[in-house]
Amino acid sequence: MPRLLIIAPHHSYRIAPYINAAKQLGIDITIASAGEHSIISVINKGLHIDFSDQQQALLEILSAAEETPFQAVLGTDDMSVALAASAAKALGLMHNPPAAALIARRKDHARACLLSAGVAVPAHQRIELGSSIPAQLEELNYPCVLKPLAMSGSRGVIRVDDTDSAQLAIYKIMTILREVEVADEAEAIFAESFIEGIEIAYEGILANGELTTLALFDKPDPLNGPYFEETYYISPSRLSEKLQQQVKQTVLDACQAYGLRQGPIHAELRIDANEKAWVLEVAARTIGGECARLVELVTGQALEKLVLAQLLEIPLPIIKFQAGAGVLMIPIPRAGILRRIEGISDAKAVSGIEELVISVRDGHELVPLPEGSSYLGFIYAVADSAEDAEFALREAHRKLTIVTAPVFKLSPALS
Repeated sequence: MPRLLIIAPHHSYRIAPYINAAKQLGIDITIASAGEHSIISVINKGLHIDFSDQQQALLEILSAAEETPFQAVLGTDDMSVALAASAAKALGLMHNPPAAALIARRKDHARACLLSAGVAVPAHQRIELGSSIPAQLEELNYPCVLKPLAMSGSRGVIRVDDTDSAQLAIYKIMTILREVEVADEAEAIFAESFIEGIEIAYEGILANGELTTLALFDKPDPLNGPYFEETYYISPSRLSEKLQQQVKQTVLDACQAYGLRQGPIHAELRIDANEKAWVLEVAARTIGGECARLVELVTGQALEKLVLAQLLEIPLPIIKFQAGAGVLMIPIPRAGILRRIEGISDAKAVSGIEELVISVRDGHELVPLPEGSSYLGFIYAVADSAEDAEFALREAHRKLTIVTAPVFKLSPALS
């Protein structure tokens, strides 16, 4: 039985899908995380490391490998892919260059790398929080988008149209940056020009530098800001075949610029009015959240299963999808305490709806973007075409009513 080390934050929602995929493929796994006190047994019994001390974490991984060797090492999330690359390199296993993995998770490093390689990226600059912010804002070309250096899920991403809105956005983002775990990622905010156009998501997998497309998703809702909450992902893409090939080539160019050669690739791009593809993100990991389920609908194989099979060179066929599919990440309509969600049965009854999953319980505090980073749940649809799948999702969403109560924050009493 091949033995795999998975490096993941203990709270990562990707752990469970990878565990299931490993079981199906007959792979023995060990989880390396900071979850020493986790109630999840596979994490509690795994290897406990401190992500804030990468060098010590690497030494502990290498020590564990001496006792029981691994055949592969995988990082599940942005904060673990570089450590996984370093561990795999030290163990002589299939890996991406650690420097490439580091570049991929940092927006400032990634944009600089792509610009020097001639890959289309928006005009950009760092806003140094230790320097005069008003002076730096005067240098920006508006509209532009401000965002943290290394957060995902559209968290902290804000479009601004002038210096006044930029000042307010920076205050919001600085509040969010208090939570970052890498100190220098709280020292600056990233700014880039806003690209008018449609947005798409690309899922692929690299094997020895060759890129295979797993899925290309349309995002039919306009994403023009001020916040960029993901909603609909629809497959197959309705882009022309020529434009789809351009997207794949652009993603491959980005991977080559970073130096990535192995493993999953998640990319976000914008297509402008001239049908030029601009890179917003190319990450050395899978798509986040429950959206990976949509890849399974399109390929006939769980995304995590495809990743593990490629990593351990296990043949696994991809089944070409002939219909339409989509997912709606149910947006949070407003801040507040969730009381209930009405209309779930009616939404499930809409023709084409495959599944509806609510991820939060009554009483949960809802925090919308830009501060928040989660969704109410997910709705999946399968239909005869992409158009029909999108229609089913919109109909199901219209059936839902989100009932919330206001949040009352307690303040210390004044003496």
